[in-house]
Amino acid sequence: MTMTLLGALVLTAAKPVLADGMIPETSVVIVNEADGEATMKVTNSDAVASLLHVKVLDIPEDKEPLLLVTPSVARVEAGKTQQVRFILRTGNAPLKTQRMKRASFEGIASQKRENEAGESRVGVGVRQNLPVIIHPKGLARNDSPWTGLQWSLANGKLTVSNPTAYVVRLSPDVTLMPSQTRAQMTKSYVLPGEKLDVSVTGAAASASAVRFVPATVYGFAVKHYDASLNGKNITR
Repeated sequence: MTMTLLGALVLTAAKPVLADGMIPETSVVIVNEADGEATMKVTNSDAVASLLHVKVLDIPEDKEPLLLVTPSVARVEAGKTQQVRFILRTGNAPLKTQRMKRASFEGIASQKRENEAGESRVGVGVRQNLPVIIHPKGLARNDSPWTGLQWSLANGKLTVSNPTAYVVRLSPDVTLMPSQTRAQMTKSYVLPGEKLDVSVTGAAASASAVRFVPATVYGFAVKHYDASLNGKNITR
């Protein structure tokens, strides 16, 4: 997940900064088409009441409006929890593959505070940006979708394609084996039907596998995974 301090460019050393924490209960939102919606509990970990602002964000590859969020703005008292609903829009065609969006959870302090020395402290919102996976009705659960990726190496380019119906998330940093040549993919996810490639050095020409660290459906990194290249046997 990423956290962005809002307004950091306009703050000065004369005004110390406090981070106000809205903490989602999980690191990814899963919306099942069969249920029509999903809920997420968000806790205000700060010592004062804050405004919680939630927004669904499109990824560059998918601009279709698939979700509504409610409430989009809510006051959450210190230490209390707010439930947020992500509702599938009606009227969309049935899903054939998993889809991906992102959700922004931002906490904005509703008042200024003073520290023990009586100096004014400015509350600064902390934004957490989480992935949202929308799962089609009837599609089987897959706890390791990264095993379906296809990797190839040719003409100085490493290519990964995703012929499955699942969104695969992974660390962009990959290693070609056994040469230990490192490469970085252009992003941290591969959508269904998508193909990504990246240039690699000549030292990778004899590689038989690519090593990467995938993320589970619920956002946790797991042990690295070695996938074969061009149908070659993996060299251990």
